Amino acid sequence: MPNREPAGPVDRALIGDPVTIDEHTTFIPVTRKGVRGRPVAVGAFTVTDGATTWTPAVDQGRVALIGVMTGLIAAALGSAAVLRQPPWPKMTITEDRPRRSVDPRPQPVDNA
Repeated sequence: MPNREPAGPVDRALIGDPVTIDEHTTFIPVTRKGVRGRPVAVGAFTVTDGATTWTPAVDQGRVALIGVMTGLIAAALGSAAVLRQPPWPKMTITEDRPRRSVDPRPQPVDNA
């Protein structure tokens, strides 16, 4: 039985041939056409004793790429924020003041 396009809300999905696992379970793969026309797995329907369940296909490479890109963007934004205004206090001398001389001898205390 060749792949066919279903009628209904599923756009561009191709339902594959049903595969009978045992006498109670049937597996039906679902794919779609990718960017270059290659089939990309979308998920699968599993029919067990009349109850149908949908199991989506998860692309672990895409999930990892999203995680890495999120970290890279967060690091870039954090670095840009620290570069613009560092988190430590601003220690800029704006005027020249004469230095006070520090006398190492203690000063007498006036108790009067």
